[in-house]
Amino acid sequence: MQLPIYQADAFTSELFKGNPAAYVPLTRWLDDTLMQQIAAENNLAETAFTVPAGHGFELRWFTPGEEVPLCGHATLVTAHLLWSELGFIDNEIHFYTRSGELVVRREGELLALDFPAQNNQPVALASEYTNALGAAPVSAMEIAGSDDQLLVELASADIVANLAPDMRAVAKLPYKGLICTAPGDGFDCDFVSRFFAPAIGVDEDPVTGSAHTRLVPFWAEKLDKTTLKAKQISPRGGELDCELKGDRVIMRGKAVTYLRGQISL
Repeated sequence: MQLPIYQADAFTSELFKGNPAAYVPLTRWLDDTLMQQIAAENNLAETAFTVPAGHGFELRWFTPGEEVPLCGHATLVTAHLLWSELGFIDNEIHFYTRSGELVVRREGELLALDFPAQNNQPVALASEYTNALGAAPVSAMEIAGSDDQLLVELASADIVANLAPDMRAVAKLPYKGLICTAPGDGFDCDFVSRFFAPAIGVDEDPVTGSAHTRLVPFWAEKLDKTTLKAKQISPRGGELDCELKGDRVIMRGKAVTYLRGQISL
């Protein structure tokens, strides 16, 4: 069996920047174990799979270690490739996912992701966070009843930029991912972030759309503004133009195609 596979860099206009993701378009779902094996073989933060559904597509995302309920950059990559490589012509694409219906629209040269906003609730600071990061957070937040991601605020963007976490310690935290953020002073943006998820096979994710569904509401309230410029200051780096619209987060960015190929099974 031969399957098409594509790879593109998200939230960037430059090749080898932003966040790479693979995309495998399917006509029917493969066995979950096989999709997980393909994602592990790709060894990228995410591999996306779609199956046509109505006027849109069912969409699923796999890290090298497990399937995840939401991924922004791989959704952006999938939409970019559907338009640029696979002949999709409408100006918006509807994706049906474990996190509900997601829409991606073309807005000039940018692609706009329309995702549900995630609300944060404060949690007590713990010494484990400081030990894992090598820096002391000033606040910490989680989503009620979820072990998906812990969001920690640090005092400055420079501290976030210079983090060198103990990945084993991060993986032992009772969360699948760790979002680190600070005001964007000195980085020409409203806020910066980095994202670490060694527990699911991703030491550092270059640009994390799903994290911004929490970061945007957090900073919108803190800065009293709904339009925000964000930078994820990983070594590859990425930029997002963000907007909070009620209970939705709009994330705008570009993508660049890197690879076209085939999988032999």
